[in-house]
Amino acid sequence: MNEMVTIPRAEYDRLRAAAEDLADLQAYDRAQAALAAGEEELIPSEYAARLIDGENPLRVYRDLRGMTQAALAQAAGVNRVTVAEIETGRKHGSVATLRALAGALGVTVDDLTG
Repeated sequence: MNEMVTIPRAEYDRLRAAAEDLADLQAYDRAQAALAAGEEELIPSEYAARLIDGENPLRVYRDLRGMTQAALAQAAGVNRVTVAEIETGRKHGSVATLRALAGALGVTVDDLTG
């Protein structure tokens, strides 16, 4: 048998708002823990704005890491021309190339293709 409780609408609304606040606090705590554990990073707003504006993610993350195309290419074990062609949109890059570039930048392939 189902048990039911009747409460005033104002009390229901207060409890629902409190539950939403608790969920927000828990999400904040999880995000802070992920930052502290090095699982997530904060991206400065200027770089986030570049990504939002549609600039090539490979270029944005390379700039964020302070790397030249040559340094990234060397770290990823790919040709510098390949990096340049991906950044300019002339090529998309193979999955293997994107994995290598993502690994060298410390991001996911999704970050580079999103």
